[in-house]
Amino acid sequence: MRPLEGIMIVSLEHAVAAPFATRQLADLGARVIKVERPGVGDFARNYDRAVNGESSYFVWLNRGKESIELDLKEPADAKVVQAMVERADVVVQNLAPGAAERLSLDAETLRARRPGLIHCSISGYGAAGPYRAKKAYDLLVQCEAGLLAVTGTRQDPAKVGISIADIATGMYAYSGILTALLARERTGAGARLEVAMLDALGEWMLQPVYYSHYGNRAAERTGARHATIAPYGPYRAGDGGVVFLAVQNDREWAALCRETLHDPELIDDPRFRQNTDRLANDALITALIESAIADMNTAQIIDHLDTVGIACAQVRTPAQFLEHPQLAARKRWRTVEAPGGPFAALLPAVSFHGQEAAMGPVPALGADNESLRREFVGTEPERQPVRRTNTTAKLQI
Repeated sequence: MRPLEGIMIVSLEHAVAAPFATRQLADLGARVIKVERPGVGDFARNYDRAVNGESSYFVWLNRGKESIELDLKEPADAKVVQAMVERADVVVQNLAPGAAERLSLDAETLRARRPGLIHCSISGYGAAGPYRAKKAYDLLVQCEAGLLAVTGTRQDPAKVGISIADIATGMYAYSGILTALLARERTGAGARLEVAMLDALGEWMLQPVYYSHYGNRAAERTGARHATIAPYGPYRAGDGGVVFLAVQNDREWAALCRETLHDPELIDDPRFRQNTDRLANDALITALIESAIADMNTAQIIDHLDTVGIACAQVRTPAQFLEHPQLAARKRWRTVEAPGGPFAALLPAVSFHGQEAAMGPVPALGADNESLRREFVGTEPERQPVRRTNTTAKLQI
């Protein structure tokens, strides 16, 4: 029996944050019913066609779920979702600001009838304050949280290459729901959870916030180099490749001086004695390191650094990550079915020994329309042509 078997989740979700949270729950065995707009569905279905004709975002975020198309403004469909909610353990929603209240699917309304219900609302900026109705997408929240001030080169800011604000939000929603389920086991009471993207990414930003504010120094963009630790970043190999290495403390600096730079006198050189000294003289250290490794190729440098105990890494592309030898050796990949065909999926980061994650198929839009209607209201939908709308439209109910 998987940890969350028997738990039912109804999710009015789209894009990344909420689907990322509910997918983690589905992997743990929860039943996740995904409510989608008729004819369009979650607009993440149409971000691209990279995975056998399916969206890379959608197949990543939605395995193991059931899909039902419902127009929540139509009384018959509203009756279906209300029937599902009456049997749900958890409701998750990241609809447009105010939409859940207009549809009577907000926490206050639903929990008045069922105090044991766990209700999780995900938003960009929270339910109060001057930004409460402001649209929030991942890159925009990265801007508001100060992330672009510390990401990129000195000349140009850069976004993080993944949906980091959405992912942070989804993980806090996931852990919050798990916490609420544990608390309900102890007390019988449900919970009202709220997760804002600005808060989630803001938590991850506090180190540079503190460093800048309390250190009275402007935020810096340092490219691929660490902003506050040196040496820590990319170094050119003799074959033109790039190797990353990291020195975290004085002991490791001493090892680098002896084993790689072959100059023990640098250990106590006042320019490099402590991390703050090394950070101030990072350009000098870079020249020393690149001179020392100029006669070695990338593979030789990695092997040398591993041997002498200096943390290091080679730069891989996303495609190369799929072939990572460490993941292959640990058998971390599984095959998951999707409407367009099977694809490779990475096992959840937390492994339950002796128990495989569920990792069910990715649903086609409305794949469970008939079965879910029969289960919850005892009828099937009337056979009417589906009115197709712009597939890139945002879910603004």
